Amino acid sequence: MTDAIVAEGLVKRYGNVVALDGMELTVPEGTVFGLLGPNGAGKTTTVRVLTTLLKPDSGHAEVAGFDVVKQARQLRAHIGASGQYAAVDEYLTGAENLEMVGRLYHLGTKRAKVRARELLDRFELAHAADRPVKGYSGGMRRRLDLAGALVADPPVLFLDEPTTGLDPRARIGLWDVIEELVAGGTTLLLTTQYMEEADRLADKIAVVDHGKVIALGTADELKDQIGGERIELTVVDPADLGTARETLTGFAVGEIKTDTNARQLTVPVSDGAVALADALARLNASGIKVRDVGLRRPTLDDVFLSLTGHEAEAKTGGDDEDQIATSKEYSR
Repeated sequence: MTDAIVAEGLVKRYGNVVALDGMELTVPEGTVFGLLGPNGAGKTTTVRVLTTLLKPDSGHAEVAGFDVVKQARQLRAHIGASGQYAAVDEYLTGAENLEMVGRLYHLGTKRAKVRARELLDRFELAHAADRPVKGYSGGMRRRLDLAGALVADPPVLFLDEPTTGLDPRARIGLWDVIEELVAGGTTLLLTTQYMEEADRLADKIAVVDHGKVIALGTADELKDQIGGERIELTVVDPADLGTARETLTGFAVGEIKTDTNARQLTVPVSDGAVALADALARLNASGIKVRDVGLRRPTLDDVFLSLTGHEAEAKTGGDDEDQIATSKEYSR
């Protein structure tokens, strides 16, 4: 299988800020590759380098067989990209937005109009084709933005946190569209903060932190790496919390988290159902009464807390290095 995206040792700095610190990626054709990480991890900077918007300080990358620096102009005709925020003109209609993109891709006026209508139908926006985008919902704008990335029918597509800010229904609808594209042979690099998004869409996931890959695998492999499942239990008596922790330490496959205020323990385990029965038996033998208990898969925060020691989703408004990058974007 040919690789659609290859990045080797990518480095990008802004003064003292290291946005990329030796980023390495390999994405086979016709697959979905997820970049999973918190704000500031370097996901958007990676996308900007691979889509020729930023020039790396060092390292090498090829997309669709083109060098992202030396052959940037040729490469742009073979890729599509959709950012964190819908890049649409709200004063134009949906059709006019797509027609404009088509003309920028030199499709010609007639072909641009035909392609616009094709995509509006595909993304279930035909009913709003001739309405100004300022009246579109967030989900409609996001679908229109993704349609714009597909005007030239690119073999490689970059989606940078495409469902950020969408409600659950709109997010699931966009996932359906993405799965359709990939089934048709498109190669997709997806950045996201949502484990459920990467879990459903990505064939392989790179966990990114501080500008480099710190773990690589399928969603299940990453979850298994930190303990495939979690037992969450709440004790009746707060005084039993320490004893419960000691009782369950023996078969936990990672660090047990304690929430004193909630009288709760979170225990990473393997063979979840067996481990749950074993845990309850041990607690019962120790005379510890349990108010509530459950078994769940790891979340994004579980993965990041285990791999990096901090929460997955930063509380800031965006990627610091990407805010810097906005004023320093590379163009030709």
